[in-house]
Amino acid sequence: MSEIFVSVLLLAGASFMVLAAIGIVRLPDLPTRMHASTKAGAMGAILTMAGVALHFADSAVAARATAFIVFILLTAPIAAHVIGRAGYFTGITLWSGTTKDELRERYDPDNHKLYSGLENTSERAVSSRKDDGSD
Repeated sequence: MSEIFVSVLLLAGASFMVLAAIGIVRLPDLPTRMHASTKAGAMGAILTMAGVALHFADSAVAARATAFIVFILLTAPIAAHVIGRAGYFTGITLWSGTTKDELRERYDPDNHKLYSGLENTSERAVSSRKDDGSD
């Protein structure tokens, strides 16, 4: 019975990895490709490692598989964010069907400065403290 469950986990993991590869080839721009590779690739690796841990049924292998799963869960979203941000800042063009670009108003490509939108409120807070004489 466990062989069937291991087979299902390994096939599901391989299917997610194939889906991630197809997404990388078929999707139109960096953010959507990054999304496909991160989500489906991480899920495929997690299911594969769960199948490996179940197949060997050894505590050392299960501990390593669990550590690998935690590592993937922690690093995949961070890596995708950094890659997407670097791609945006280097000028990779977005897909023509992109409807929302939240960084367009906040990023200055001339000096490579990203504004948070809180600059005006912090300046107002400093000026109001100076007016109150609490400085």
